[in-house]
Amino acid sequence: MTIAFYPSLYQINTRVWLTELSRQLGRPATLDDIPDAELDRLAEMGFDWVWLLSVWQTGSAGQRISRANPQWRKEFQETLPDLCDGDIPGSGFAITGYTVHGSLGGDAALARLRKRLRKRDLRLLLDFVPNHTGLDHPWVEDHPEYYIPGSELDLARAPQNYTWVKRKQGDLLLAHGRDPYFPGWPDTLQLNYGNTATQEAMMGELRRIAGQCDGVRCDMAMLVLPEVFERTWGIASQPFWPQATQCVRKKSPEFCFMAEVYWDLEWTLQQQGFDYTYDKRLYDRLCEGHARPVREHLYAGLDYQNKMARFLENHDEPRAAATFSPGMHEAAAAITFLSPGLRFFHQGQFEGCKKRISPHLGRGPCEPGDPGLKQFYDRLLAVLREPVVRSGQWQLLQCVPAWEGNWTWDCFVAFAWQDPAGERMLVAVNYAPNQSQCYVRLPFTDLGGSLWRLQDRIGSAMYDRDGDDLESQGLFLDMSPWQAAVFSWTTGC
Repeated sequence: MTIAFYPSLYQINTRVWLTELSRQLGRPATLDDIPDAELDRLAEMGFDWVWLLSVWQTGSAGQRISRANPQWRKEFQETLPDLCDGDIPGSGFAITGYTVHGSLGGDAALARLRKRLRKRDLRLLLDFVPNHTGLDHPWVEDHPEYYIPGSELDLARAPQNYTWVKRKQGDLLLAHGRDPYFPGWPDTLQLNYGNTATQEAMMGELRRIAGQCDGVRCDMAMLVLPEVFERTWGIASQPFWPQATQCVRKKSPEFCFMAEVYWDLEWTLQQQGFDYTYDKRLYDRLCEGHARPVREHLYAGLDYQNKMARFLENHDEPRAAATFSPGMHEAAAAITFLSPGLRFFHQGQFEGCKKRISPHLGRGPCEPGDPGLKQFYDRLLAVLREPVVRSGQWQLLQCVPAWEGNWTWDCFVAFAWQDPAGERMLVAVNYAPNQSQCYVRLPFTDLGGSLWRLQDRIGSAMYDRDGDDLESQGLFLDMSPWQAAVFSWTTGC
C-alpha cells in the first residue's frame, strides 16, 4: 500500500518581503539578503515548501497600466492610504520573461537562495502563467503568431478584451488574456493554444523554470483546457497539460505541479498530471458556515483528497481574519489543515493580518498582530509536525444524536488519524454558532479494557474515558459554538 505524505507550504509575497527588508537595511534588498535565521524559522515551523510569489521579470507596459487603472488604483489606496507610484511595480502575473527580476538579484541570487533552502530540506515553488504574457513580452515582436489576434469588429463588440500593440514590424490588434466570465486583464495578452507552436514554446518555458525550482503553481490552469479554451475563444486546441507535465518530468522526475483551478475541474487536472489542485470548494463551504456541506465534501475518495491544496487565504482571496469571525476562524483552520492534502498557508495569516495585498503592489501595510490567533496557529503547526498527521491514515467519522430529537449532532465535523506505530488523533469541530452535542463513532479497535486520556492539543481540555464505553457508545461531545479540539490519546492513566 502506498503511504501518503501530507506536506505544508508557505506562500510569501517576495516583493513585499524584500521591501520590508530594504527598510530594515537602509538599502535595496535582494534575495541574497533574506536572513538564514528566517529560513531556519520556516523549517522549524514544519514547512516543506516555500512559494515565492512574483519573482519573474515584468515590464514597463504592465506597470503603466497598473498605475493608471482607476479601479485598481482605488483598491490599492484602500490597502495603502499613503500609496505612491513607487508602491506599484505592476502585476507579478504580467510576465515578460521567466528570468528573475533584476531588482531581486537575478537568476544567480535565486540559485543561491535555492541552495540555502535545500540545506534546510525546504523546496522552492514558483509561478507559471500558462494563459497569457505581459504586454511587452519579446514574443510580441518575434512571434506574434503565438497570440490571439483580433479584428476591428472584435474591438467594436468587446473593446475591453482587445488592444492595439505597437511593434517595429507594424502594430497588431491582439486579445487580452481573460477567462470566459470576466473582461480581459488589460496588462496581458492572450496566448493561442490552438497553435501547436505556442504550446511548444510554453513547454520550453516550463523546462527552463524546472531548472530553477522544485515545482510550479500554475495560474488559472483550467483556462488552457481544450473545452475551456474553445468556449472562451472559439478555437479548437489539443490538450496541453498531459504533454507538458510529462516532458518536464522526463528531466526532473520529482518536479511538482500545483494548479489554481475552479469550476469543479480539479479531478480533470489531477488526471492530466497535477500533483495538487486548489480546493476552493472546501473554502467556499467553510465560508458559508454550515457543517453538513463540509462533511459531504470530505466524503470524496482519498485518491482525490490527497491531491487537494487546502487553504483559508492566499493572494487572491480575502484575508482569513477578515473573512471568518474569531472562533469560526480557528474552527475552519482545524478542518482545513488537518484534512488530507497539501496544507497551504499564506504570509500574514498566522498574525491575523486583515488587508489583502494585491499582486500589483510591492509594499504591504503595517497591521497590529493578533496574539491569540498567533498562539492558536503555533499550536496547530505543532500538531501538523506530528508524523501521524503527516503520513498517517485519515478517516471521516460518523456523528450521531446524543439523545433523541437533538438535531445539533449535524453541526459536527469529526475525523481520525492513525499510523502503524499506534499513534492516533481525533479532530472534532462544532462548526456552528450554537452549543452542540453528539456521539462520535470511533474507528479504534483496541479501546476496551483500558482507561484512556484525551488531551486537546490546541486547547486546554483533558478527559479520562473508559474504553468499554468508548467502544460501545462512542465519544460524547458537548462543545461550545465554533469549538475545535484535536485529541491525542494515551492509555494506562
